[in-house]
Amino acid sequence: MSNVLFDVPGPKARLRYRSYAVIGTLVVVAFVAYIGWRFYDSGQFTARKWEWLQYAQVQRDLGNAVLSTLEAFAAAAVLALVFGAVFAAGRLSDHVWIRRIAGFVVEFFRAIPALILMFLFYFGLPTAGVPTTPFLGVVLGLTLYNGSVLAEVFRAGIQSLPKGQSEAAYALGMRKTQVMFLVLLPQAIRAMLPTIISQLVVLLKDTALGFIITYQELLYYARYIGSQGSFGRPIVPSTIVATAIYVVMCLLLTALATFLERRNRRNKKVVTTGPVVTEDLAAAPA
Repeated sequence: MSNVLFDVPGPKARLRYRSYAVIGTLVVVAFVAYIGWRFYDSGQFTARKWEWLQYAQVQRDLGNAVLSTLEAFAAAAVLALVFGAVFAAGRLSDHVWIRRIAGFVVEFFRAIPALILMFLFYFGLPTAGVPTTPFLGVVLGLTLYNGSVLAEVFRAGIQSLPKGQSEAAYALGMRKTQVMFLVLLPQAIRAMLPTIISQLVVLLKDTALGFIITYQELLYYARYIGSQGSFGRPIVPSTIVATAIYVVMCLLLTALATFLERRNRRNKKVVTTGPVVTEDLAAAPA
């Protein structure tokens, strides 16, 4: 049996693929073990390098740094989703000039790295007489970059929907804006939910770029603790702790996406398997 894109592997091919997987796993495990051994050999796992975690003030400051990271992520995520929805609708507009403007904005900000956008807002706006803060620079930079990517995701999701969805809405007398934001976009978001969550995970990790413009988020605090001579300059331990926290936050976000996707599939199953009334009302007794 074959598929459209590839032939189903036979016994020898499956054995070869499994061998590659085992070899690749062993290589990765050996590399991680070597790095861990080098850290151990250089004294990175000694008690003095980790005693900073025992101080209540350090724990509070670390919690505040995590909250700062989540605040920037939440603000940028909401604004990026709104930006993406608006400009996706603009790229699908019936008016040529709206499509061109929306396309230019999306392609322009998608081509600029998020860090450069942060620099422009944090260092550029004060030169024009506009006051700004590190938080504002991080949020605006992440919003424009990730919002441009999400605009393309939304556009692809809308274009993947059956045309009957919009035709039925127009038949009910709905306007173009109503069709887009009440009918098409909600379905596109459900259809593209895994891709949207993946981009939000990227956005969450990109908040770490804020430490370069002195935004006091998680990586900024980890770097600060790692430079303290009173704790033996635990740059590696503080980085490991920050990495673990980032991994946990990303896994929780991914778990939320998986839950929403399963719930969406379950709701669809309930709707499609529910009772269907096919009685001809015209034949019903008066």
